[in-house]
Amino acid sequence: MSIFGSMKTAVSGMSAQANRLSTVSDNIANANTVGYKAVSTSFSSLVLPSSSGNYNSGGVQTSVRQAISEQGDISYTTSAYDLAISGDGFFIVESADGTPVLTRAGDFSVDSDGNLVNSAGYTLMGYSYDSGVPAVVVNGFDGQVPVNVSQSGLSAIASTSAYFSGNLNSEATVVTDTTTLPSANTTSVTGDTQKMSLVAYDSLGATVQYDYYFTKTGVTTDASGAVTGSSWEVAAYRNADAATGGTTSFPYSSSAVSVATLSFDADGQLTSATDTDIVDPVTAKTITMDYSDFTQLASDFSATGSADGQAASAVSSVSIGTDGVVSVSYANGTTKSLYQIPLATVASPDNLTLLSGNVYTANNMSGVTVTGFPQTNGLGSIQSGALESSNVDLAGELTEMIEAQRSYTANSKVFQTGSDIMDVLVNLKR
Repeated sequence: MSIFGSMKTAVSGMSAQANRLSTVSDNIANANTVGYKAVSTSFSSLVLPSSSGNYNSGGVQTSVRQAISEQGDISYTTSAYDLAISGDGFFIVESADGTPVLTRAGDFSVDSDGNLVNSAGYTLMGYSYDSGVPAVVVNGFDGQVPVNVSQSGLSAIASTSAYFSGNLNSEATVVTDTTTLPSANTTSVTGDTQKMSLVAYDSLGATVQYDYYFTKTGVTTDASGAVTGSSWEVAAYRNADAATGGTTSFPYSSSAVSVATLSFDADGQLTSATDTDIVDPVTAKTITMDYSDFTQLASDFSATGSADGQAASAVSSVSIGTDGVVSVSYANGTTKSLYQIPLATVASPDNLTLLSGNVYTANNMSGVTVTGFPQTNGLGSIQSGALESSNVDLAGELTEMIEAQRSYTANSKVFQTGSDIMDVLVNLKR
């Protein structure tokens, strides 16, 4: 047995307990850090070759373990920009130098440029709706941009599509005189025509009203005289071009912006709708019309419709859904999707590399990052107005601290005892 060996073993024990105390210190210091994940010290023995009559003491080594996959408690706040992940996944954030990293710290606020930045200075990344509904890049961070919620001033969106749904009375009179059809744009429009109006928006957010006229134009029968189908004309005009005198809007000062033909089968179900688009010569916009939900049954005329687009309106609020969609609400009650926030995960989260600022990067042990939208492929959901607390158990850390202190003291006693024995050996010569 080597006295020097036992002293070195005691030194390794004190070093190991010092590492343990360091992890305890980090945990206690970050007990209130948003999204912080506790670290712990794991011990393993070092053994030296020994003979039957001579034991050589080895030592102990330590490694740090991270509890990254352990969910912290979620607490609610008053800020809509505070975000918590319930379940698996990490926010993708970007450092000042443009490096993408992962984090669970969702304490975001709006910076001077309107971007969402957390308390460590990392910018939240997402996919923009500028080019339509975004698609995620599963094996990388390409296509992601900073999530910007600065929506000052007014916003307007031109209408590009609209729909009508309802019922056309199958018992309506068939109009065979084409000179009295609404599409003829004369003063003698038949009284069997039904009218409905629809409001759309131009590129400046101004309202454009269209008047729609529904007229039954034909019935088809088989050899026995049974009805096999019928057709309707749908003519649309700009309301601004309507006649201002008399008892009718006809004649309009310009031709119809759309003349469609709706065909129904014997059961009153729509079989085709041709030439349905509005082509407005004033706004230079084309609006795609959808009549697919119309029926022709023996009931009174009824119709409802709507057009997309938005009148000029100011932003009233910004919201973030559980699916990560960032939307703005306007003063006129309409909403618009701006971004969708993705989440990323790895095969072994506890083996991620920890960096300053409570962020992580992938490595060979953790596996590569896989990106997806919240609530898909096992990823968690995003809760707005909430924060994930650290998963540090303060009572457990205080217990660890006491144990580390006592173990350190015990190892120091071994070292002191070895030192005393060495003094005895030195004094033998005296």
